[in-house]
Amino acid sequence: MASNFLSNFNIGKLNVFANPAKMFFPKRMVGIDVGTASIKVVEISRWGQGKTLENYAEIKSESLYKEPFRNAEKGSYLLSNYFVSRAVRAVLDEARIRTKAVVFSIPDFSTFCTSFDLPPMNQSELQDAVYYNASQYIPLPITETTLDWKLIGGTPGDKQSSLKIFLVAIPNQVIQDYQKVAQMAGVELYAVEAEALGLVRSLVKENKDCKCLVDIGVQSTTINIIDKKDLKKSYSFDFAGGQLTYSIASALGMGHMEAESVKNKEGLTSSKEEISKTLYLLIDPLIIEIKKVLSDFYQQEGKEVSTVYLTGGTSLLPGLREYISEVLKKKVEIPNCFSDLLYPPILGETLEKMAPSFSVAAGVALGGLET
Repeated sequence: MASNFLSNFNIGKLNVFANPAKMFFPKRMVGIDVGTASIKVVEISRWGQGKTLENYAEIKSESLYKEPFRNAEKGSYLLSNYFVSRAVRAVLDEARIRTKAVVFSIPDFSTFCTSFDLPPMNQSELQDAVYYNASQYIPLPITETTLDWKLIGGTPGDKQSSLKIFLVAIPNQVIQDYQKVAQMAGVELYAVEAEALGLVRSLVKENKDCKCLVDIGVQSTTINIIDKKDLKKSYSFDFAGGQLTYSIASALGMGHMEAESVKNKEGLTSSKEEISKTLYLLIDPLIIEIKKVLSDFYQQEGKEVSTVYLTGGTSLLPGLREYISEVLKKKVEIPNCFSDLLYPPILGETLEKMAPSFSVAAGVALGGLET
């Protein structure tokens, strides 16, 4: 069983679907985000131009197993197919989600995203040129990866216009893991998609200005630059929300669950100096990384980023948005991935609080409805 990428990339060039029958505009789609500590699912339906949030759910690894859904082994993150498939089946059953078609997000540490320039050429030459040059930028043999790409600069056929390509590569082994998970969980794998692409789709609504999208996960963080809804740069590094909890637990001599509660309730605004000081020391390297990415983008493109978006569960850390805004001297927002969807008004406040954790799952589900 094969898979395809989503987004506005060159799907027609890959055109490899898990189930060809699903090409014809499915009415419902489930996005699944397999994280380190939890699995999030979002079910969205489309009727005409309107999209409705049908269901959402989360299952934490600690509620089923002693181990996380992803484990670090010899420096790489491995998907436990057996445990993940059981957890996926459990959360779908608990939420009473009957839709079979699913899109899995692929985490940043399992994907390779890069951009590069090509000389002027015609549209007919472009795909071969991309594939020929891709090997220079990907640390795995091309035969071991599935590639997708998008033209993000220049005009094919213009002899004075160089072309800029954004390239995404996913190791075939990773795709095969998700195929096994889908089969074992009894669902139909419609597609897989890099997390960063799903985030852009669910969070970036305006087709103007440059934005920086920072996704703070349990194990890693990505910093993405978006220009007019196009993903231009994507960087991943080791800053993680889990480090904050661990540091509080160590500083105060408390258990993990208690430290997580203290972090979420007090954060940078804590009146206890040992808590706020510990968190500031960890947050500052994150801001340094953001500054570096923004500076590099300005030097390369000559464009200033107007707004920083935060997402991921840690984005709601009390005081974090204000502190980053103060240091960067930029507007910092926490966008709501559910804002354009229809849902009962009574759920508004709850969904707003949950949205940062569900941005990826919502984004890839939306992508499945668009292709």
